[in-house]
Amino acid sequence: MPHSQTSAPRGSVRLARGASPWLLPTVATAALSLVRARRSKRAAVIAVPATALAAGMLWFFRDPEREITQGRVISPADGVVQSIMPWKDGRTRVAIFMSPLNVHVNRAPLAGTVTSVEHIPGGFVPAFNKESENNERVVWHFDTELGDIEMVQIAGAVARRIVPYVPQGTKLEQGERIGLIRFGSRVDIYLPEGVEVAVEVGQATTAGVTRIDRD
Repeated sequence: MPHSQTSAPRGSVRLARGASPWLLPTVATAALSLVRARRSKRAAVIAVPATALAAGMLWFFRDPEREITQGRVISPADGVVQSIMPWKDGRTRVAIFMSPLNVHVNRAPLAGTVTSVEHIPGGFVPAFNKESENNERVVWHFDTELGDIEMVQIAGAVARRIVPYVPQGTKLEQGERIGLIRFGSRVDIYLPEGVEVAVEVGQATTAGVTRIDRD
């Protein structure tokens, strides 16, 4: 049976860790402008977009609880499969594009131990662009029952901050939260040789729910 990673009720939503540098100033500005709007027309004009922006931020940084699907490899990200590419070493790269409307919290595709977390500086071109291969990114390696699994969080034109939640040496359950990419971006996962891909280009994925491999 599928298992939940937390004791929170299924379907409940919390805010993502690492959202506060963006969220707190926005919410504070909206709250202050709403208070002042009672006495100032100028503040009332500011209050409308400020409140809308704060509401948008709350939506962007949502982090819903989920029932984790059983399967050898599950999606690490919400988004759409952008490409499925055979790699020179026999692995298959599945690239998932995350829009600003997706949940931005990424999850462990398999149970295992984090063997490395490497931050690599780079550019910030749109994540759907081929040149995004040179973008700012965080490269993860997991020691799993399938061997070494590589996953890469790639920053996009807007997402200029990747926030890892766990350090090297951490033992993870499948579907456990591992990090946040602020706003839109991309997540790549490399399936080992011999593992058949179950998703298709253009297919929507849900982190912790959509199975990536096929039996």
